[in-house]
Amino acid sequence: MSNLIVTIPIAKNEGVLNYRPGSIEKLEVKKALDELQSKVLDIGMTINGKKVTTNVQKDIFPPHKRNHKIAHYFKGDASHVKQAIDAALEAKENWESMPWGERAAIFLKAADLIAGPYRAKMNAMTMLGQSKNIYQAEIDAVCEFCDFLRFNVRFMTEIYSQQPESAPGIWNQLQYRPLEGFVFALTPFNFTSIAGNLPCAPALMGNVVVWKPAETQIYSASLIMEILQEAGLPDGVINLIFVEGAVAGDVIFNHPEFAGIHFTGSTQVFKSIWNKVAQNLNIYRSFPRLVGETGGKDFILAHPTANPKQLAVALIRGAFEYQGQKCSAASRAYIPESLWQEVSGHCSTMLAEIKMGDPYDFTNFINAVIDEKAFDKISSYILTAKQSNEAEIIYGGQFDKSEGYFIQPTVIKTTNAEYNTMCEEIFGPVLTIFVYEDSKFDEILKTVDNTSPYALTGALFCHDKNITVRASHSLRNAAGNFYINDKPTGAVVGQQPFGGARGSGTNDKAGSHLNLLRWVSPRTIKENFNPPDSFDYPFMQEV
Repeated sequence: MSNLIVTIPIAKNEGVLNYRPGSIEKLEVKKALDELQSKVLDIGMTINGKKVTTNVQKDIFPPHKRNHKIAHYFKGDASHVKQAIDAALEAKENWESMPWGERAAIFLKAADLIAGPYRAKMNAMTMLGQSKNIYQAEIDAVCEFCDFLRFNVRFMTEIYSQQPESAPGIWNQLQYRPLEGFVFALTPFNFTSIAGNLPCAPALMGNVVVWKPAETQIYSASLIMEILQEAGLPDGVINLIFVEGAVAGDVIFNHPEFAGIHFTGSTQVFKSIWNKVAQNLNIYRSFPRLVGETGGKDFILAHPTANPKQLAVALIRGAFEYQGQKCSAASRAYIPESLWQEVSGHCSTMLAEIKMGDPYDFTNFINAVIDEKAFDKISSYILTAKQSNEAEIIYGGQFDKSEGYFIQPTVIKTTNAEYNTMCEEIFGPVLTIFVYEDSKFDEILKTVDNTSPYALTGALFCHDKNITVRASHSLRNAAGNFYINDKPTGAVVGQQPFGGARGSGTNDKAGSHLNLLRWVSPRTIKENFNPPDSFDYPFMQEV
């Protein structure tokens, strides 16, 4: 037994490489892209540390090259979900008994592997599988994922160090136990880092996990699993399965050892999960932890004192980076009439310079949306706007899926602040703008707050501090991440803990200690060094 008092390495945000022409990192990622595109990967599930294949194979194509096969994966069924649960529960005793420093070492090593020897491959697999340009891949699949792994270790030690006071002769302790049972991680396509963090955060705290990634993220998810195994993750701690969501849910949510879900996805899916869990409360050992980050209809609100050029840049970057496929992407904007012409001019100039295409070409700012279902949904909003008397498309509006799922960055201007594209989550490169009279800023504050059921991110551009304070207060419930004179995307682990409320989820703030607290069940331990040997108290004495 080691008597080591562990001191962890200082957590620092991973630096973003620039990928300039001729740089080593650019040459390495180009080489990785070439290698990956020249072969077809064979991707199996990982259950109890072993690769699992089935008789059902599904092909994987890049969204920007829908006819170029880069992999196939083996699709599972209910039996594989059961196997994953059994493997997790079998691994649970040894995993939660492992010294916390040893658990931490696994995830710290994984971070160093991602930042080092696997950096180019991790970026390349995200670029191909999810159609991200190199910058979007770098800040997500490498930097943010490394930050999650390293800062979560720091947050874990901060949590463990929070201990109660002890009176003379008594030693009080607070033990942060993992949850009883297993945790289900249901992860999205759009961020490789989130797909990795959702199973890793509970596992770091001693939990065992069944992980089902989105079908459109399986390509990079397979590499995450490979890296975790190389880092020393014991068999069965995280089990990666490829099944339909309904198939997984039918087994998992009816299992008495279900302890919680770590989820990022649509609001409606999370609501259906919540309802299912509520119906099954009587079968569970404990009340399951439901942690979810869901939809968003994120806003940029400009005051007449805003800087027009800075505002325009925030609109373009906030709305169109990664094709608007971010929960935090700016999709509705409120611009004062006095600024509109200048802001519109800046936006048009920048949009005219934006290139769209294969992420292999680093000059492309925009790539493809994730799949045909998303393409059809997003393009339907554009078609509706073209026919509406309440909206006009002032830029973009073109789309084509002959080679890949490409949708041109599209800006809609509406005369109705409650037009459907101002209210409904589109999850694509569509920004809708409402121009308001300068004198009606207070009214617009109420409109921004009440238009959408979501409350994930929002931004205010203003250079009058009195107005900024007042607006920030008025919109205090409209966004869990609120930005002043900045775009509403790009939260950094350890700097801007991420999450929203209302229809945007449980606001458990990934990238902070708050999220990790959801994956423990504290136990108070009181040890009495000198127990009494008589039942009576001094007050009972007469003399």
